[in-house]
Amino acid sequence: MLNPDRFISDLHSLRQFGASGIGNGVVRPAYSEADIAARRWLANQMADAGLRVEVDPMGNLFGLSEGPSLLLGSHSDSQPEGGWLDGALGVVAALEIARASRAAGGPPISVVSFQDEEGRFGVTTGSAVWSGNLTQSAADALTDHQGIPLRDARNAIAEMVTGTVDPSHFSGFLEMHIEQGPTLDTKNERIGVVTEIVGIRDVKVTFKGEQNHAGTTPMHLRRDAFQAVSAFNTLLNDRLRNVVTPTTVWTIGHINLHPNASSIVPGQASFSMQWRDGDADRLNRMEKIIRETAAEIAEKNAMELSFGPLLGLEPVEMDPKLQASLVEAAEAVVPGHWRKMPSGALHDATNVARLMPVGMVFVPSINGISHAFEEDTSEADLVAGLQVLARAAGVHPVGSSPVG
Repeated sequence: MLNPDRFISDLHSLRQFGASGIGNGVVRPAYSEADIAARRWLANQMADAGLRVEVDPMGNLFGLSEGPSLLLGSHSDSQPEGGWLDGALGVVAALEIARASRAAGGPPISVVSFQDEEGRFGVTTGSAVWSGNLTQSAADALTDHQGIPLRDARNAIAEMVTGTVDPSHFSGFLEMHIEQGPTLDTKNERIGVVTEIVGIRDVKVTFKGEQNHAGTTPMHLRRDAFQAVSAFNTLLNDRLRNVVTPTTVWTIGHINLHPNASSIVPGQASFSMQWRDGDADRLNRMEKIIRETAAEIAEKNAMELSFGPLLGLEPVEMDPKLQASLVEAAEAVVPGHWRKMPSGALHDATNVARLMPVGMVFVPSINGISHAFEEDTSEADLVAGLQVLARAAGVHPVGSSPVG
């Protein structure tokens, strides 16, 4: 039988690896000391649960049952300033369900914690490589914002690597996650059954102008790279207006100015350009507008323009049978307090869908906050999510009803 107290305790134990000291905040980027320590702890928990521990060359951590099984899990790395539940919830829930099922003689359950879901080096990098959506050599060439290549960063996990893990071991994949948005919280609903995950595109853009003195260079003679970014952002927002929907999003989330000094006109600006939507054609139309707008700004401001590699994933629909199992489980655990909904955030399930049927379940995020130290979910909702996931995985009984 599921042990909700052990489940909550394990969540708090995992939070200690990279704990920020501010609320429930966590700083556990992929391949950091905290990330490696967390993976070692998780590996020990998997082994204690009777699972065979395997770690692939990317650092994806698996706890394997004997024979074919359903795979449950998520990721345990965090954003540079993240919360305690993002990804970790799905991994710890999977561990608890695997324990309970094994103890009760239930169906075989395997567990995974994928590496670099949060994109220190790319877009859901660990599951992208495991699924074949990205080659290891292409992944190794990716760099983080400090210029560190992934091939060097993953040396930190080398001692744990056991070899590749064959996806044919698994019959399907279920992932539990916090919603990371306000819908469930504002609607007073406790479970979201995911219908599809949006697609994403991500590219680095660089404007190169001319570095010069900030006090003596007349404004009309400047080739200011940051002014090019500002003009690009304004024009892009206007041009996308008639292409996007209310659920489409786009973000300039990271910018690097060179030489980044207060008395120097910046000669170069590199920035991340990311956009998300549930329609692949719209994503492609947005890319065309982004590239054309950047080229126009570069020409107008006498800039050199370059683009990095385009990273991304296509929109993915959840498997109908797994989705139906989650719906049935949600109605049993929280009758009338659940909904079907799309995911605006990206998840490892997108990559895994290349290999096998996938399904996802959400629990509420208090005030819709995630990717922040303030991220949180009530214990009652965490336990409700655990019970829904267990029922959908065929693990019975699930224990007492959640509080609330």
